[in-house]
Amino acid sequence: MMVSLDGYIEGPGHDINWHVWDDEMNRFMCDFFKGMDTLLFGRVTFEMMKGFWPDATGEGPVITDRMNNLPKIVFSGTLDEPGWNTRLIK
Repeated sequence: MMVSLDGYIEGPGHDINWHVWDDEMNRFMCDFFKGMDTLLFGRVTFEMMKGFWPDATGEGPVITDRMNNLPKIVFSGTLDEPGWNTRLIK
């Protein structure tokens, strides 16, 4: 995916304005997602994704379908019932 040279994916205030999504990136990510069978998350990213993808519109059917239907594993010491087709590892 996209990571800055200093190893970050966002700037101050969670800014990701440098994150470019165009037709080329969409094609790449569709192919990338087709090769996945499980998604791994930490708690913070998991909660952000769970808050967005179940109701996502306009992101394209391939990516939206894969994000919502692939099995997920979340690593967390604080979550109890993650839902969203997710296995919890404490």
